[in-house]
Parts: sequence; C-alpha cells; structure tokens
Amino acid sequence: MDVSTPTRPESEARHVTPLAADAARAYALVEDVTRWPLLFTPCVHAEETERDGESQRIRLWAVVGGDVRSWTSRRRLRPAEHRIDFAQEQPAPPVTAMGGHWRFVSAGEEPGVLELAHHWRTEGPAGTAERIAEALDANSDAEIAALRSWAESPYAPEDLLVRFRDEETVAAPPADVYAFLYEADRWPERLPHVAGLDLETVPADEATAGADVQTMDMETRTADGSAHVTQSIRLCFADERAAGDGVAGYRIVYKQTTPPRGLLAHSGAWIVTAGADGTRVAAEHTVALDPAALDDVFGPGTTLAQAAAVVRERVGGNSRATLRAAREQLTRVGP
Repeated sequence: MDVSTPTRPESEARHVTPLAADAARAYALVEDVTRWPLLFTPCVHAEETERDGESQRIRLWAVVGGDVRSWTSRRRLRPAEHRIDFAQEQPAPPVTAMGGHWRFVSAGEEPGVLELAHHWRTEGPAGTAERIAEALDANSDAEIAALRSWAESPYAPEDLLVRFRDEETVAAPPADVYAFLYEADRWPERLPHVAGLDLETVPADEATAGADVQTMDMETRTADGSAHVTQSIRLCFADERAAGDGVAGYRIVYKQTTPPRGLLAHSGAWIVTAGADGTRVAAEHTVALDPAALDDVFGPGTTLAQAAAVVRERVGGNSRATLRAAREQLTRVGP
C-alpha cells in the first residue's frame, strides 16, 4: 500500500437533540427522501430507485464542499422501531466507507430524542480524517436542526407543501424543447417575465451521475412591475427515461437555493418527452410555505390555503409563460 495514502481506522460520531414531537412524524420525514430538497439545505435532488419491503435504495445529489456530488445509499427501514440504517454504496474518496442510522424516540413517558449517527473510514494524507469529521459535524448539526424544526412545527408538512403541474404540447422535436429550457442564459431575450439571468454550467461527469450542473441567478418581473431575484441549482439530464414509463426524454430538476419571500423552499422539474401529437413538456413544482411570513408577504389575515392559491398562480404563471413561449417560438410551420 502507498504509505502516502494510508487507510485510517473507523471513526464514529453521534449527533443527538431533544425531540418534542411524535417519533413517527419525524421518521416519516426521513423515510420520504423526495422531500429532502425542501428540508435540508445541501440536498438538491433525491430519488427512491428501489424498494423491497424494508430494503430501500436511494440516490442523492447534494452540495459538498461547494460542488454538487451524487451517490447512492442502501437503507433498511425499521418503522416499528422508528429507525433507519443506511450505508453508501460507493463512497467518494477520500471516504472509503460511510454508514450510520437515524433514530427517533417520542416525547412522552421518556424524553424525546432525535439521533443521527455515522461511522466511516478515510484514506489520505494527515489531516484528511479531521477535515471529514469537521464537515460531517457541521452537516449533521444542520440536518438534525432542520428535521427537528419540521417535526416540531405546529403545522403538518402537508399543510405547508403545495404541489402542482402544468403541461404544454410543442410541435418541435424533444431535443429542441430541451435546448430551449437548457439555454436559460437566453431567457431574457425570449421570456418577457425574465429581466436578467446569469448562468454557469459544469459538464456532467461520474461524480454528478450524468447530470450537467447549472447555477442560475435570475431576476423575475411580477405582474405589478416589481422584481425579485432567486438563485437555483439545476441538474440537467439528456436522453434518459424521463417519463418514468420507459419513454426516452429529457429532464431538468432544480432547487431554488434562495427562494422568494413567503416560501421556506421550492424545488421543481421540467420534463420533456415525445408524444403522438408532438413533444410533451411539463413543469412540476413543490413549494413549502413559510407560515411566519403570511401576513407580511400575502396580506394581513391570509390563510395557508389562500397563500397556496397565490403561489400556485404566481409561480405557475411564470412556468406557463415559459411553456407558451417554447410553443410559440419552436412550433414549425409546414414540412
């Protein structure tokens, strides 16, 4: 073995915080990884790729050290015990092994507990293990704080989440529609509601599991003439099974890292597939409302249902405008 990159002994860490909530509620937040981009700041996108009873396989994309990285983990779901065990399948160097568990105890007869534990191995020069431990500590502290906040909230997650989808059919090849969405740096000249946009693209590689990674700062005009700026990370997948039914297509998934006021979080996707009557393109959104900002952002006395309707119209309106522009600018006349 190369003495310059020695394998280190296994390290362990436990991060524990009191939990004033039902363990089943906290457990459900961790089991459903599709919500993770809304819960955890570093997580950009998460998917469940396999499930067989208590065995689950997930793929995550997250910001690690300033870059987006992807990995898969195997998880054992233990709902009766309110526990989930996990292990990364192919950890990225300098980590050679990574596993751990989530565990929850309800507040009641005994103190409630939220626990996130890790065990891992590293290889590399002196200082590598310490850097990994510091990063893991920071991420774990942030994750359990976020999870505790959602679990202890007086609002159930479904009270705050708003999901919606808009679709359009475009008489142009799927590749052209995907290019319209991918080339977001051209949106200011193509979309009236986009006042300005800065876009940086990092080409796909093994570390991103085949996704081009785009970082986007966008200034959007609203109907009343005001403007707001949002920041997003986008994962762009070309020529994949985007529709989930074996139909080849394209997909762009994204997370707003700086959502507009009134929202705790916002994630979404553009899905492009070939159809019998043209290219089908869908805009999907999941937003988490900020209950503390309802009065300031939406007006005194606004309810969650009223705020959801406003968000549906505002956010969906921008997506529908983009879909209409794609249809109008890409539709081909004649043969």
